[in-house]
Amino acid sequence: MSPDLIDLLICRIPALKGNERIELAKKFDKEDHFSILSKRDLENIIERPLEDRNWNMDEIRAAAEKDDEAARKLGIRRVSWREAAYPPLLREIFDPPLVLYYRGNLPDPGRPLVAMVGTRKPSQAGAGRAFVLARELGAEGISVVSGLALGIDTMAHRGNIEGKGRTLAVLGSGIDHVYPSSNRDLARRIVETGGVILSEFPPGTGPLKWNFPARNRIISALARGTLIVEAPEKSGALITARFALEQDRDLWVDKDGVVSGRSPGTAALAADGAGLISSALEILKEWNVESKNGSGKEQQNGTARRDDSGAGLASSLAEYLDIKL
Repeated sequence: MSPDLIDLLICRIPALKGNERIELAKKFDKEDHFSILSKRDLENIIERPLEDRNWNMDEIRAAAEKDDEAARKLGIRRVSWREAAYPPLLREIFDPPLVLYYRGNLPDPGRPLVAMVGTRKPSQAGAGRAFVLARELGAEGISVVSGLALGIDTMAHRGNIEGKGRTLAVLGSGIDHVYPSSNRDLARRIVETGGVILSEFPPGTGPLKWNFPARNRIISALARGTLIVEAPEKSGALITARFALEQDRDLWVDKDGVVSGRSPGTAALAADGAGLISSALEILKEWNVESKNGSGKEQQNGTARRDDSGAGLASSLAEYLDIKL
């Protein structure tokens, strides 16, 4: 078993935490050394008991080999925490995924990324703002990371593509189980335009509800900063915001989203000190990144004027993109 297959085997050990998988990967790079370990051996290494009683190393190995075979048959690539191609900012966090499955092109480590998330049921204005801000970032050569969910995520991906960005979609399921199914065409377009869809979950994994908080930590970790466009009080976007703060990332909210009736969570973040963002140029300024299109000038290809971010734009976008808001 090659080193990357050992990583799949480690990922199949039940009840391990992300940081524990990384520690095992640091200690073992040969399958024959790892596979002889008993459950008690592993408990001694991670210094805690493993609750799962159904422990069978032969079954664990078979599951890892099945993951490898499924990925190869489906044309799904993977990158390990051990490899240089692994996203560098993701490597920094406390519990990075040991393995990422993906289709498309991993992001350029030399270019900063912006995570953009929000509610699945945005206002028309909020949906329009997500599209416009992501389009502005794309026009500046900055890719947007989001979760391929309905609403804000969808509009962020589409806006970034419209601005010629290479957007990243992080799934809470296997790459072969795009969720929601209505976004399968969008997932395909992301790959076709130079972006990537990725997941820490192996092929065959469905969109289980407890996968999504884990997915959110990857969204924020991949990016230098996270922008919350519109979020209610109980929103997965707020989980992403919390991860961003824990990971020492920048955190912003859309200035228009603060006053939205569907965005009390966004307003609360602003009250707690999150930065207010009105345009991509403000992010570039904070990062001391020079605008490709000329700071302070009205941009015609990809960046909208401040007065085109309201309900009229969102309504036309929704009709054009065939999205039900």
